[in-house]
Amino acid sequence: MCGIWALFGSDECLSVQCLSAMKIAHRGPDAFRFENVNGFTNCCFGFHRLAVVDQLYGMQPIRIKKFPYLWLCYNGEIYNFKQLQKQFGFEYQTLVDGEVILHLYNRGGIEQTACMLDGVFAFILLDTANRKVYLARDTYGVRPLFKVLTDDGFLGVCSEAKGLTNLKHSTSFFPKVEPFLPGHYEVLDLKPSGKVASVELVKFHSYKDEPLHAAYDTVENLPSGFDLETVKSNIRILFENAVRKRLMAHRRIGCLLSGGLDSSLVAAVLLKLMKEMNVSYPLQTFSIGMENSPDVLAARKVATHIGSEHHEVIFNSEEGIQAIEDVIFSLETYDITTIRASVGMYLVSKYIRKKTDSVVIFSGEGSDELTQGYIYFHKAPCPEDAAEESERLLKELYLFDVLRADRTTAAHGLELRVPFLDHRFTSYYLSLPAEMRIPKNGIEKYLLRQSFEDSNLLPKEILWRPKEAFSDGITSVKKSWFSILQDYIDQQVDDLSLEKAAEKYPFNPPKTKESYYYRQIFEKHYPGQSSWLPHYWMPRWIKATDPSARTLKHYKAAAQE
Repeated sequence: MCGIWALFGSDECLSVQCLSAMKIAHRGPDAFRFENVNGFTNCCFGFHRLAVVDQLYGMQPIRIKKFPYLWLCYNGEIYNFKQLQKQFGFEYQTLVDGEVILHLYNRGGIEQTACMLDGVFAFILLDTANRKVYLARDTYGVRPLFKVLTDDGFLGVCSEAKGLTNLKHSTSFFPKVEPFLPGHYEVLDLKPSGKVASVELVKFHSYKDEPLHAAYDTVENLPSGFDLETVKSNIRILFENAVRKRLMAHRRIGCLLSGGLDSSLVAAVLLKLMKEMNVSYPLQTFSIGMENSPDVLAARKVATHIGSEHHEVIFNSEEGIQAIEDVIFSLETYDITTIRASVGMYLVSKYIRKKTDSVVIFSGEGSDELTQGYIYFHKAPCPEDAAEESERLLKELYLFDVLRADRTTAAHGLELRVPFLDHRFTSYYLSLPAEMRIPKNGIEKYLLRQSFEDSNLLPKEILWRPKEAFSDGITSVKKSWFSILQDYIDQQVDDLSLEKAAEKYPFNPPKTKESYYYRQIFEKHYPGQSSWLPHYWMPRWIKATDPSARTLKHYKAAAQE
């Protein structure tokens, strides 16, 4: 995890522009470099480093003797860099996993490079010999990337939008800063003036397709067919492999643990593999909640079962409310459910950074979207509709859950790893018949739970624990986090302001005081950037007016039983 930033064709003084790069310093607290490009005096790279792999040669932009005309700035982890080295006979000059990007590009161009990377990444690759700039982002957008491109060819690229919003340029109208689309790469021509022109934007991977790099995976061909025992075995093999490859780190590994199915499975498999690999330190797990919240109690049970060194972060409603503005600034969104769920994750990340030496943090993001974990999936009209909705959610992850998980951890200089979004695992799961993936017997994620039933990885009551929205699980059953927030915000926003909300904010107008409150804070930090969020996250197939699971009938019925 780190922060990348680059400018091409800047009209303004670069030493002034580079102040914008300091806005993402939290992403890389270990080192910072700012470097101009030889021969292009108005082009430069800025880099904030979190040293996780290769402490000696990990600074960026990466340049190696073999390809002196290539410059690479990337944020991410490439899990198959050693397999690719073996396969193609690459001679690496560093221990940096991202060096493989230079060798792949030299061997087969940008398309093969993007398709062959098993991991999470956002990168800027500059080829001064052929005068090309390439941008690329991983399939699910686990690593963030934003860009701004003016009509006259000035390009700014950054890990977070905040590093681009205050750039100076000669045109009076500064164009929109936009998120770079996941699963795409862009080719741009670099002109002698240092300005650029976009040539093409290409989608290189669709999550339903098995990725090209699967041919060189450590998992050989799995048995085909959809009989239940085969499917369950394949799910276990692929999930364990997804966790194993993410153990690549020279810094201490920890794991978020809410006590729900997803983070509990990740923690249990992670601990098992760390023991097998004789990792020298105990696994630290972290839960957050208010006193005796459902998540804290469940996480405690899991930690005892798996034997992790467990940390409980207890917070009160005042601390949660006080964090909201910092959270919105970090997130760069005004989405209601994302903000609610981010407060706990932001506070637990703050604790990890201050009180422990864990830096690489595993979590369960992506499972709800992939395995149909949201409670509203019970209301899907048919399995095909549920499968379609699952794909829509995965496509939008970079706007919601993945955005939350990246920004709340990165705000405190931590690196997030998400095994549920492993390419091989997700493409296999999505290839299963729609009927197999739907909730069954009133239980969501039924197939995933079934697959691990005989593994003894988790206590049965955790393996079959019903879905608890993260922003609700951190508080008591009597009073949800969203109710606490709404009670507070009710005093902060008057009725008249809400009535006129649509006039003030015509795009995605706030419909509740809570929504209005978040939007005001967002506009204070990012005026005029409301289009970063195309729509609010809301459940489907039900007449929901609030994104919280606790407002759904299915949840209420389960809570009363």
